Amino acid sequence: MSRVAPALVLMAVGIANLSGQPPPAAVFTADQAAAGRTAYQANCASCHLPDLAGRNEAPPLAGVNFLNTWRNRTARDLFEYMQSTMPPQAASLPSDQYLSIVAFILQSNGASAGAQPFTGSVAVRIGTLSPGSGGVAPTSAAARGAGAAGQRGGRGDQGAIARGRGGPIAASGPVGVTVEGEVKNYAPVTDALLRNPPPGDWLMARRNYQGWSSSPLTQITRDDVKNLQLAWVWAMNEGGANEPMPLVHNGIIYLINTGNVLQALDGRTGDLIWENHVGPNAQVGIAAMRNIAIYENKVLVATNDARLVAVDARNGRTVWDTPIADRAKGYANTAGPIVIHGIVVQGLVGCDRYGNDGCWISGVDVQTGKLVWKFNTIARSGQPGGETWGKLPDNLRIGGETWIAGSYDPDLDLTYWGVAQAKPWMRASRGTTAFDAALYTSSTVALHPKDGTLAWHYQHAPGESLDLDEVFERVLVDIGDEKVVFTIGKPGILWKLDRTNGKFLGYKETVFQNVFDSINPKTGVPTYRADIIEQQTGQWVPACPSTEGGHNWQAMSYHPGTGVLIIPLSQSCMEMSGRTVEFTDGSGGTAGDRRFFEMPGSDGRVGKLAAFDVKTLKEVWSHEQRASFLTSVVTTASGIGFVGDLNRVFRAFDVKTGETLWQARLGTSAQGSPVTFSIGGKQYVAVTAGMGGGSPRLVPRTVTPDIHHPQTGNALYVFTLPDTESSRSSQD
Repeated sequence: MSRVAPALVLMAVGIANLSGQPPPAAVFTADQAAAGRTAYQANCASCHLPDLAGRNEAPPLAGVNFLNTWRNRTARDLFEYMQSTMPPQAASLPSDQYLSIVAFILQSNGASAGAQPFTGSVAVRIGTLSPGSGGVAPTSAAARGAGAAGQRGGRGDQGAIARGRGGPIAASGPVGVTVEGEVKNYAPVTDALLRNPPPGDWLMARRNYQGWSSSPLTQITRDDVKNLQLAWVWAMNEGGANEPMPLVHNGIIYLINTGNVLQALDGRTGDLIWENHVGPNAQVGIAAMRNIAIYENKVLVATNDARLVAVDARNGRTVWDTPIADRAKGYANTAGPIVIHGIVVQGLVGCDRYGNDGCWISGVDVQTGKLVWKFNTIARSGQPGGETWGKLPDNLRIGGETWIAGSYDPDLDLTYWGVAQAKPWMRASRGTTAFDAALYTSSTVALHPKDGTLAWHYQHAPGESLDLDEVFERVLVDIGDEKVVFTIGKPGILWKLDRTNGKFLGYKETVFQNVFDSINPKTGVPTYRADIIEQQTGQWVPACPSTEGGHNWQAMSYHPGTGVLIIPLSQSCMEMSGRTVEFTDGSGGTAGDRRFFEMPGSDGRVGKLAAFDVKTLKEVWSHEQRASFLTSVVTTASGIGFVGDLNRVFRAFDVKTGETLWQARLGTSAQGSPVTFSIGGKQYVAVTAGMGGGSPRLVPRTVTPDIHHPQTGNALYVFTLPDTESSRSSQD
């Protein structure tokens, strides 16, 4: 039997509704609210934003949408819920800070201060504390001024605070080159190198244009992998979601840290060569930084405030700095670009507020930083696909983020990207019907990289309605004469498409799912359960998998030697309830409450690593465990794979069987995308440890609370064989 766990994300239903008591004139003091404002900025603002407007999985804490959820619940309920669950991924705060933060939230929703401090026992409905007959208050001056007050930002940041609804950003601390140095004998990264990377290099997201996350190196074998030892470790910037994939070129590691800090390290020793605080020195939203790109003499960085920056790979100096979206409208980035024939192709996140400019994929000239093209992932009125949003006007069409770097086929000259879900998460909240597909959300889009025009699209989940989107990696494989693109999203369905035209070729359910009653074997079109189609706001809808995803951002690997895809998977379920959303500019968001529980039949084993044959889609082997896998998979030509998990374990396994061959414990959870590279004939394996993130971290905290790890420890670990063994062969 599944063990049901309480909800983790703020605003989850299930809190007692106490009413009927006459409210006092005021339930907190002005000094208490002022202290709460400082505590909020230090511990809450990095996710819920300084103006309490909310972002992505962190809901708003002020205004109409907050009161729609909390109007009939009490101040005591809010205090108790925050004290038991917030901040996620961090140690609990002192009780007086929770009390003061509640006071600040109440004040931000129009409640007046008085002479008595809030004690946590006040069971008065929040709606009765706000002015107006409906209890709906505009965001107060306290909230409006929060971003400009200059308090410190979220945990581990460097003091930056965003002003207004998501921007602009004001950063304190250094910006620009903070450590000067020079990469000796630097060789430019050409188009030819990107198309055919040297065996010892790792030059892009998932290593090659096809997105294989696999290396041709063979020095570390099944026989000697047990002798891997730590070569060096590099402590990284704390705060945010540490999920990077380092790049390696000619023995130099280029590493992106949270807070937009870029570094060049000597791959042999771990010595720092140069460092650039690209800025802002702030954690924005979940503040993930997943990948960077390199081309010619430039490292390309997408910052978390929606800029694209080129940095000189030789010395770290900024070459150009281009906004790709208006930060003041909530836009951001969590993943970086790929470079195709001098065009930097970059996605976008933060497209979840009504009244924004939509969402898009950008093409930018690598030499000048000038915008070359944009592809809109949200079809507007009068555009192809515009009718698929039903009666929604353009200002209410939101979502469609692209927060995983795409892939590229040099022969077809097409780049493939996944597009995330429409927002708010549930149809009932966003005002669409079961017949509104909402293009191009939850789709694969194939674009011409020269001008960004659409070659074809395939929508995996028309009108997706439970935050089970299909935004993740696209892996390109040739099977005989068949040119295939594989992808897998949160429903845990492995999709197989013809990458020349988007034709559906097949699918495989990799974990238990009950969202779709059926999937058409000829077209791939899924049919939702009746209760999902008939959903209403405020009603709980059960779903497997949960928003942790059967698969999430942790990339799979294609191992060409065995013809299998090795995929990190998760097994958890949820109930989701959509909130009522105000259809006004600046509103929107995700608007979904969730509570999580174990997946039936999993026996508490949340983590699953499995291999699937690319020809038949049959499962070849699987390994299940209690701890979630929180890294991508990387494989090598010698038949070794590497993956890491929540329980601090980084392991090597046999790609043919899944058997664990070696493992090491890191300082905290293994999180990010491992890479392998060689210098002077010696092979290394690198992996990051880190904290932070969305559902892949929130769900395990609820479902596997017995797994403990330190709350700090962002770092890069590099392993290698002893010199006596690694000297036996050379890969250079």
